Amino acid sequence: MIKKQKLLIQAVTKFLAGLCIIAGLLFLPAGTMHYKNGWIFIGILFIPMLFMGIILFLKNPELLQKRLNARESEPEQKKVVAFSGLLFLAGFVLSGLNYRFQWSVLPDLFVIIFSLVFLFGYSMYAEVLRENAYLSRTVEVQENQQVIDTGLYGIIRHPMYTATILMFLSVPLILGSWISFLLFLCYPVIIVRRIRNEEKILTEGLKGYPEYQKKVKYRLIPFIW
Repeated sequence: MIKKQKLLIQAVTKFLAGLCIIAGLLFLPAGTMHYKNGWIFIGILFIPMLFMGIILFLKNPELLQKRLNARESEPEQKKVVAFSGLLFLAGFVLSGLNYRFQWSVLPDLFVIIFSLVFLFGYSMYAEVLRENAYLSRTVEVQENQQVIDTGLYGIIRHPMYTATILMFLSVPLILGSWISFLLFLCYPVIIVRRIRNEEKILTEGLKGYPEYQKKVKYRLIPFIW
């Protein structure tokens, strides 16, 4: 019981901290709390996150704990994570500044369309969490880990990364900033680099992974890569 209480406190603390940080990165550069696109993004990011966290806490607290405490140990992955963090930091700040100075204004239809794309990516991410109990935020081979080759993993080898690409390329368009979108185009490049290193680790350390690579040929997008 004490362990679950600690997990709950940790999850709530990180959730609220993330909410405050994202809000600060958007509304401070925007110079106002009346940044409608910022509120839309916060809603479609944190409301599903809240429900997903509750479900994990009730159904799979071990996976929730694993994802909350994840720290990269691979030097290559540390670089990827650090660069990704800087990318998102710059992207959110630029979006807020874009709103303040009206560098670009996107039609409401764009915001609606890419909000739906973001939510589709989120639902895909949730399905990956349901399918893969070994899913960690870090690149590692866990004890007793097995190859998952059903569901989305039967179509592409890294559905979680496909989901995050859909989500994060939608973010700047939801926020109404073409400038941030151009910056976020770096994200797929970062993911490709992460996948190459991850597959090397999995091939060397996870039994059955080379056979899985032959069975499921595509990494991110069916018939393309």
